[in-house]
Amino acid sequence: MSTLTVATWNVNSLRPRLDHVKRWIEARPIDVLCLQETKVVDELFPHADLEALGYTHRAVHGQKTYNGVAILSRYPLENVQHGFVDGEPDPQARILRATICGVRIIDCYVPNGAPMGTQKFTYKLKWYRRLRAELDAHEPRDQRLLLCGDMNVAPSDGDCHDPFEAEGKILFSEPERAALSHLTAWGMQDAYRKKNPFGGDFSWWDYRGNGFRYNQGFRIDHIYCSEALMKTCTAVDVDTTPRGWDRPSDHTPVVATFDL
Repeated sequence: MSTLTVATWNVNSLRPRLDHVKRWIEARPIDVLCLQETKVVDELFPHADLEALGYTHRAVHGQKTYNGVAILSRYPLENVQHGFVDGEPDPQARILRATICGVRIIDCYVPNGAPMGTQKFTYKLKWYRRLRAELDAHEPRDQRLLLCGDMNVAPSDGDCHDPFEAEGKILFSEPERAALSHLTAWGMQDAYRKKNPFGGDFSWWDYRGNGFRYNQGFRIDHIYCSEALMKTCTAVDVDTTPRGWDRPSDHTPVVATFDL
């Protein structure tokens, strides 16, 4: 039996925070690192720096200034897919898939959707429906599947520092929670919540108002596992260390460990 560690991290622009990624990986050498909001075109992606950290296998799906996802791995990537595969054009680089060590990994950067009631909010809900449709069409439910990323939804009261104040607002509205629930009803479990049923960790804090200092956060970065994969999950944690560094991302990594 071998151990596989998988982390998800919205780095909020990779190149300015490459030193943070290096520092964190040197302290915690994750096997597979799924990044979101890389904000770099594929041609300028810092492949050499990440290969030096041991990520000899990489898949990237980026664009200039906005969005962007990447899967970095110490093991070979198979069946890599960039973006949606339903044939409908999508100019936003938000989804990337690869199979690693027999695990189908889907790396997502879900649209924020703010402000509510606008076209951006409608796009967010549509994006969730589109991803569920692709799971239905292309992913067998009995496989070892991991879906992770910045999902931009806090699923329950325990995932928000003040659910009464946040109710009905972006990240914590009923339509968003329903969209996430519909997606995971495909057959996925919230790995953090399964392993930490009473945990109160957050993964994102607003830069404004000293959100991290006062722990006024949301848990919006998630790792979801199919039933077959969840059986092998031994631990999930939110590592808040990088959020306390100078000029950090507003998100922090979430890490899951599996005995495959």
